[in-house]
Amino acid sequence: MASAGGKEESKQQQLACAPVDAAWPHAGAITFAGVRMRYREGLTPVIDGMDLSVRAGEKVGLVGRTGAGKSSVLVCLYRVVELFEGSISIDGRDIAGVPLRLLRSRLGIIPQDPVLFTGTLRSNLDPFDAHTDAQLRMVLDQCGMLALADGHADGLQRPMEEKGANLSMGQRQLACMARALLKGSRVLVLDEATASVDLETDELIQQTLRSQLGGVTVLTIAHRLDTIMHCDRVVVMHEGAVAESGAPHELKDRQGGRFAELWASRQQ
Repeated sequence: MASAGGKEESKQQQLACAPVDAAWPHAGAITFAGVRMRYREGLTPVIDGMDLSVRAGEKVGLVGRTGAGKSSVLVCLYRVVELFEGSISIDGRDIAGVPLRLLRSRLGIIPQDPVLFTGTLRSNLDPFDAHTDAQLRMVLDQCGMLALADGHADGLQRPMEEKGANLSMGQRQLACMARALLKGSRVLVLDEATASVDLETDELIQQTLRSQLGGVTVLTIAHRLDTIMHCDRVVVMHEGAVAESGAPHELKDRQGGRFAELWASRQQ
């Protein structure tokens, strides 16, 4: 009799046989079906029976108390840890069968801690030198950051210190936003991206999301609840599964609801 691990390996091999279209994902619809994930065999699942369908272009805020599983959704999506049950599909394609490097190259992410490195502003925005200066200037302008280039004698070649130490925290995060816009992914994940920035920068990031990412599917793992009030939908995680889902203002006013409880505790 084949082991469970052997069956899972065989399933991934079968899925990997189908070639990945060059335009995938073309729309960005995401389906989580019976997803279960644990960080090591024998441990309690951190994602435990998650079912969720995200429409192409939908903006979804993921919230929940500490330990609810919201950040682990990102771990599943990027296949940092493989599922032991269920599946995640993007535009109908099970991501378990997509080569890992290819999968990650097709998704966009703006992490909580901005990832910048020693080099130039240009090399940080466009590490593979795949875009023109005009395209880089356009995304900087969309993020309200054009002055970062225009206000320096070296323009796009202005030096960047390790971890972007010569920029403010807000500027670092906006630089990561510009890089994500330049990449043009159909799926973008914000992992507590505004948790460490001031309210003014937070609002600038949210404004950029609203104005520049109309057809992009955005999953926002939220620290500040105000951050996700503009989303099409809020999903409340609890014990590794979806406990509540709906329009943010409807959930905020729902008597006895989980999101209403989170909102009330935020006000205290």
